[in-house]
Amino acid sequence: MAEEEGYLAVSGERITLQRRQHSASCREFLVRCPRLQLRSLSAATCSVWLNSAVLSAAIFITLIGLLVYLHFVKIDQESLLIIGSLGIQMTSSYASGKESTTFIEMNQVKDVVINEAIYMQKVIYYLCILLQDPVEPHVVSEVVPLFQSSKPRLACLVEVYKSCQEILDQRKKS
Repeated sequence: MAEEEGYLAVSGERITLQRRQHSASCREFLVRCPRLQLRSLSAATCSVWLNSAVLSAAIFITLIGLLVYLHFVKIDQESLLIIGSLGIQMTSSYASGKESTTFIEMNQVKDVVINEAIYMQKVIYYLCILLQDPVEPHVVSEVVPLFQSSKPRLACLVEVYKSCQEILDQRKKS
């Protein structure tokens, strides 16, 4: 069962949060950003610069730069999969189709918290995973931020946070 709800990012653009509950201890969250319309951008660029031979090289360089941007920078979707008995998987899907996945074992997770930071003269909130030190379990060894590209606002983060806490509480009880 999948639920989808619209939210705003820190920048003001619309994002969607899709929630899937696979089981009582397994949930997945997908945050989708608006897609870049490559056709309209390339058509406008070509129509303006097509009249000149010198500017034809600029078209080519611009298109190469755009492809590099799409492959290495523009993230369309970020997902968080939490399996209570196994761990947390974070996946970023780029506009080019490339995916980057990170997995954290559940025995390394100390907690999931909403943190705040100052960004461009604003206070923003972000969700992060606190990893415990293997030597000293009461010490936080690393902070892993989630949804770095989409930067959802607090209302969206609270939804994900509550669900994460439910799964972490189930794990602590067992």
